[in-house]
Amino acid sequence: MNNNSSYYPVNSLNFWRSYLVHMRPYLLFVSGVAGLAGLAFAPTKVELTIFLMAFIPCWLGYGFGQALTDTTQIDTDSISSPYRPLVKGEVSPLSVGLVSLAGLITIAGFLVYLNTSNLLLLIMSVAGLATYTYFKKNFWFAGPFYNGWIVMLLPLIGFLSPQSGGLELLKNVPLWSLALMTLFSYANFVIMGYLKDINADRETGYYTFPVVFGWDATTFVGDTFVALSIFFCLKVVNLSNLWAVALMAVASIIAIVGQGYAHLTEDKTEKNSSLTIAATVRSFILWHLAVTVSHKPSWLIFSIAFYLCFEAVLFIRPKKEQI
Repeated sequence: MNNNSSYYPVNSLNFWRSYLVHMRPYLLFVSGVAGLAGLAFAPTKVELTIFLMAFIPCWLGYGFGQALTDTTQIDTDSISSPYRPLVKGEVSPLSVGLVSLAGLITIAGFLVYLNTSNLLLLIMSVAGLATYTYFKKNFWFAGPFYNGWIVMLLPLIGFLSPQSGGLELLKNVPLWSLALMTLFSYANFVIMGYLKDINADRETGYYTFPVVFGWDATTFVGDTFVALSIFFCLKVVNLSNLWAVALMAVASIIAIVGQGYAHLTEDKTEKNSSLTIAATVRSFILWHLAVTVSHKPSWLIFSIAFYLCFEAVLFIRPKKEQI
């Protein structure tokens, strides 16, 4: 399909099947757990209704945001991810973009209803998503941090949602250790994720860090991000909570093993990057679950179920080499 008349209409099941591919269901858990950790960090009791009104929008946020950015990256995706419906011409960039914006506005409505101070953070996140591709393409140093600061807003939004009060609540100093953990752990996912797209990015003029400096330098930067993630996780995890410590330890081991594989493998190619990239996602989720369980021990069962669901959805993703 490659002409306007053959695009799936928005009111068709085929459109929504295609749109789901762009949402990356296995990565909804990334935004979901970032918001969850912020919710857990809030000092107030979180009622079930408030929990759902905050958690579900955060969980869906990655999907709508990723679909939106996909509309601006068809050039590089046509080489690295030809299976995606936008590349195949099954859905139009306009329809995907409008649905994504409508989704983002809808979930933002729930979060603003919970706390009007979320409005500024949400405007910042949407603006960041809309401009991310420009910074990724043109500034090798910007991509991981530019994407990271957008995701870093999620624990702040989660933290504000169950509370009455304005942005002054964000003066909570330990909260910023959580935010920085989110920033660096997600930046690692981004920069190591670029390894799977080196050739596509090079051919389409994207000056990402791996394109400019190569595999080995990228991996060393990833090591730094892992170390910083562990450092900030230690600052917000209650070390007397054995479950939280266990989750943090497992996350750290997975991250270190993933980085070690990237260093030691002789096959430093795009097709061999998936193990390392998967490690960055797993560690991101587990570090945030460690914070969640540390601050809300009663959420342990939910956290375990959440992680198992993530692994199940990751297992059935359409392309095993894509994360």
